Amino acid sequence: MTVAIVTAARAWIGTPYLHQASVKGVGCDCLGLLRGVWRELYGQEPEHVPNYTADWSEPQGDEVLHAAALRHMHAVTGTDLAPGQVLLFRMRTGAVAKHIGILSRAGATPSFIHSYAGHGVVESPLSTPWRRRIAARFEISKG
Repeated sequence: MTVAIVTAARAWIGTPYLHQASVKGVGCDCLGLLRGVWRELYGQEPEHVPNYTADWSEPQGDEVLHAAALRHMHAVTGTDLAPGQVLLFRMRTGAVAKHIGILSRAGATPSFIHSYAGHGVVESPLSTPWRRRIAARFEISKG
């Protein structure tokens, strides 16, 4: 299924960034990308996503995204990076984890697919600065 996840995510490349959206070719944010890939591969999303602001969960310090990931995916620890893994990032040291990407290539030149403001959905190198930001990794294991 990991190949299907990466293939589905790559089909979103070029989708513009649009906060809270999740429509391939129209707009999405990083969570919207994961939601769209989930719908394509597994059907209905596992839970309703409430409206959220750009600074969501930061004032309270709540790990909302991490908790949701734990409810619906399996945490990966102690193993190598593998294509199809969902990466959860902290954008600053001590900040809540609130950026998501899908690992598209592992090995010597890893990369991941994500959506962010000013760029939309892109495939980026998983460079050392990005690797340092990884807060958790997950595998989708439905059906």
